[in-house]
Amino acid sequence: MDTDQISLSRAQQALENGAPEESVTILRRLLSAQPENLDALALFGEALVEAGHLEESAKVLADAVSKMPDDFDLQYDLGDVYFELGRSEDASKVYEAILKRDLDQVDAQVSLGLIHFYQERMPEAEACCRKALERQPDSVFAMHSLGDICFAAGRNDEALECFKKALEMEPDNPQGHFNLAEFCYEEGDLKEAERCCRQAITLDPEFSFAYLTLGNICLDQELVQESIQCFQKFIKLEKSPLSEDIRREVSALVEGLSSEL
Repeated sequence: MDTDQISLSRAQQALENGAPEESVTILRRLLSAQPENLDALALFGEALVEAGHLEESAKVLADAVSKMPDDFDLQYDLGDVYFELGRSEDASKVYEAILKRDLDQVDAQVSLGLIHFYQERMPEAEACCRKALERQPDSVFAMHSLGDICFAAGRNDEALECFKKALEMEPDNPQGHFNLAEFCYEEGDLKEAERCCRQAITLDPEFSFAYLTLGNICLDQELVQESIQCFQKFIKLEKSPLSEDIRREVSALVEGLSSEL
């Protein structure tokens, strides 16, 4: 194994071990010497995302996509980063480009739906998800997203049906348990909401929004100390620029609750 391959392997290992900054450092050094190393470029984009350097990762991933136009994973990564940065138009272009090349890439269709959803264009969001499910009825991503859309529209029975179908398709998917937790919480069933939320966290200990919901559930049950711990975990884990306002609100809530103990 030559020196470049050793560096690439070390960067990959660092990323897998939860040390994205170390991976970024290794890859930055490698690419300064080997700027045309495409494997390193692709991994660099991924490492930057994991390290929270979204602006730089967008530039790196755009470069990688231009050099590796057949790599759908890179295109999804780029679209997702644009979306995280609030660059919805750029994200849409990426997802549309994926679909133009392959209509079976239904995750791109669902991602377009989520852009509509966050911009409160519910009919368009629902149409995208239903179109994805027509093409791929067993798409868990599409079923979860359709459930979220129905829930936001107040069509709770339809939402619950979607969430249950998604869990039947993939029982160990933490998102499915979280969706049910959110549903039960809104319905006032705190015990079932707590159970589902804890199951989501068991399956994915870094599921930031599950901690936020669990914090609210605990607070409603007057378990203040546990709610503070959950909120602090949310603040620690959730790094998306889209969540900045929520983090600020939760931080203020934690400060207020802590002062009352």
